[in-house]
Amino acid sequence: MLSKPDIQDETLITAVQAEYGLRVTELAFLPLGADVNTAVYRVSSAAGAAFFLKLRKGSFDRLAVDVPVFLAAQGIQAILAPLATRSAGYWASLETYRMLLYPFVEGRDGYERALSDEDWLGFGAVLHDIHSARLPQALKQRLPRETYSTQWRDALRSFQEQVEQQPFAEPAAAKLAAFMKEKRSEITRLLERAGQLGWALQGRAPEFVLCHSDVHPGNLLLADDGRLFLVDWDQPMLAPRERDLVLLGGGSFWNEAAQLELFYRGYGDVPVDRAALAYYRYERIIQDMAAFCEQLLLTDAGGADREQALEWFKSNFLPGHELELARRTDNAWKE
Repeated sequence: MLSKPDIQDETLITAVQAEYGLRVTELAFLPLGADVNTAVYRVSSAAGAAFFLKLRKGSFDRLAVDVPVFLAAQGIQAILAPLATRSAGYWASLETYRMLLYPFVEGRDGYERALSDEDWLGFGAVLHDIHSARLPQALKQRLPRETYSTQWRDALRSFQEQVEQQPFAEPAAAKLAAFMKEKRSEITRLLERAGQLGWALQGRAPEFVLCHSDVHPGNLLLADDGRLFLVDWDQPMLAPRERDLVLLGGGSFWNEAAQLELFYRGYGDVPVDRAALAYYRYERIIQDMAAFCEQLLLTDAGGADREQALEWFKSNFLPGHELELARRTDNAWKE
C-alpha cells in the first residue's frame, strides 16, 4: 500500500503497546508494496529495538502465520515468523485489520538491490528447504491444493466484458479500459492458452510440495548483514514446485544465465516441468492483471496506488517483459 490507511497513529500505538507489551516511541508508515489491503510501519521501542508492523485488511487465513512459524521452528533461518502477542497468539485484531509484528531487518528487497553470487546460492538453498519440508499432517490437511482453477481467468474475462460495455470517468480506470481494448486479442489468446495448459496438467500427477506461491523480488529481503529472508506468507499451498520457480528466468528480472546457474546449484538438480512452468507464467500474469482490474475498475479509491497499478498492468506487454517471456517458455517446451 502506497497511501497511508485511514487509521490514527495513536490508535496503532495503543494497540501495539497493549498486545505486545512494548513502550512505543516512534511509528512511521512505510509506502511499500502493491497490495492495497496491506499497510506496513516501522515501530521503535523505548528499549531501542525496531519492529516491522503489518496491517492486513480483508480475508485472513491463519496459515499465513502458522506456516512460517512452523518453518522457523524447523531451523530454516530465512523465515521471519511473527512475534507472539501477550496472549501467546501471533496476530491481533484492530478494527477491520489483523495486526502482525515482526523483528525489523535493515536491508533492501530484490527490486532495490541486486543479489550477489552468495545470495543466489542461498536463495536456491532456502527454496529447496521449503519445498522439502515435512509438514505435520494436521497442518498439511489445512493447506489448499493446486486445482488449476479457472477463477482468475474467469475474472479477467469478466473485466474484458466490463470495459467493452461501461464508460469510466476516473482517469486511471479510463486509461486501463482503453488499454485493455487495444490489447483485446492478446489478452484473449493469453486466457485461451492458459486454459489449454491447465486442462492438460490436470491429467498429470506431479509431486506436490509446500509452496510460498508468491516468490518475487519484492518478497525477498536482503539484509545489510548478509542474511536473506523470504517474506509475506499470505498464500501458502501444496502445488508443483514450478509454482515457486515461475519467475526464475521468466520475469523482466532474474534472467541472467549465470545467476540462474547459481540458484539451481543451491536448489539442487531437480527436473523442471516446462509445460507447468509455462502454465504458471501465464497464470501469474492473468492473476496480477485481474487484481489490478479489481483495484481500478471496481472502485475509485486508492490514491497514489492507482497510477502505479495501471503501469504495472501495462508493463506485462512491454518487449522482454512477462508476456513475451511466458510465450518463450511455452514455445520452448513444445519444440
